[in-house]
Amino acid sequence: MSHSAYYVPAQSRWPILASIALFLMAFGAGSLINGLSTQGGGLGLTLLLAGAFTMGMILVGWFRTVITESQSGLYSPQMDRSFRWGMSWFIFSEVMFFAAFFGVLFYVRVLAVPWLGGEGEKGVSQMLWQGFEAQWPLLTTPDMTQFPGAAGVIDPWHLPLLNTAILVTSSFTLTLAHHALKVDNRPKTILWLGTTVLLGVVFLLFQLSEYVEAYTELGLTLNSGIYGATFFILTGFHGLHVTLGTLMLIIIWLRVMNGHFSPDNHFGFEATAWYWHFVDVVWVGLFIFVYVL
Repeated sequence: MSHSAYYVPAQSRWPILASIALFLMAFGAGSLINGLSTQGGGLGLTLLLAGAFTMGMILVGWFRTVITESQSGLYSPQMDRSFRWGMSWFIFSEVMFFAAFFGVLFYVRVLAVPWLGGEGEKGVSQMLWQGFEAQWPLLTTPDMTQFPGAAGVIDPWHLPLLNTAILVTSSFTLTLAHHALKVDNRPKTILWLGTTVLLGVVFLLFQLSEYVEAYTELGLTLNSGIYGATFFILTGFHGLHVTLGTLMLIIIWLRVMNGHFSPDNHFGFEATAWYWHFVDVVWVGLFIFVYVL
C-alpha cells in the first residue's frame, strides 16, 4: 500500500483539551472526597462538574470529527487495522486498571486481615485490640467515631444478582444486533441495539438504588473502613465504565438509525461491542469476589 492511501489526520486540539478536562475531574474528585474545599464549600464539586462538562463537549466534537472522516471514505484498510490495535491496547489498559483494584482486594482479604489477626509469619497477635476477629468484611474499625463500620453488607441475591442478569443479557442482545448488522438487517440491528441501551440504563438505575440503600440503611459509605472503600472503588469505577459504555452505545444506535455502517465496514460498532463485553466480564468478577465471597 502506498503512503498516499493511508489517511493521516490533521493535528488535533482534542487530546490536549481532554487531558485538561481529565485533570480537572481528577483534582475535583480528590478534593471533594478529602473535603478540601473553600469555606463557601463546593470547590471540589465545582471542579469535578466543570471537568465532566468540558469532557462531554470534547467527546461530542471528537466523535463528530471521526464520524465525518469515516463517512467521507477517508479511512483505508491500514487505518482500520490501526483503530483495532488502538482499541485493543485501550481495553488492555482497562484490564490492568481493574486488575490493580482486584489486587488490592486480594491483598487486604487474603494477607493483611489475617496478619492483623495474628496469622502467618508477619502476623502479630492482638495487633489491634483484644477480641479482634480477622474476618471479611470488616464491620468494625479502630476508630468507630471517625470511621464507623457498616451495619451490614449488601445482599448479593437481590439487586446485585438482578444486575448481573441484566448485564449478561445485554451482551446477548448486543451480539444479536451485531449479527443483524452483518447480514444488513438494519431494523433488527436498531431493535437489539436499543434493547442493549435500555438494559444499560436499567443497570445504572439499580446501581444507584443500591448505593442509596447502602448509605441510608446500612451505613456503608466511603468512610466505613477498608470494606467500604474497596466496595465503592470497585463498584463505582465499574459504574463509570457502564455509563461511558451506555453513552457509546447510544451514539452507535443513533448512527445506525442514520444509515451509518455497512456489513463490511462497521468497526465503530465492533469497538463499542468489545468495550461493552469487557465491562460485562468485569461485573461478573465483581459479583463473585465483592458481593458473594
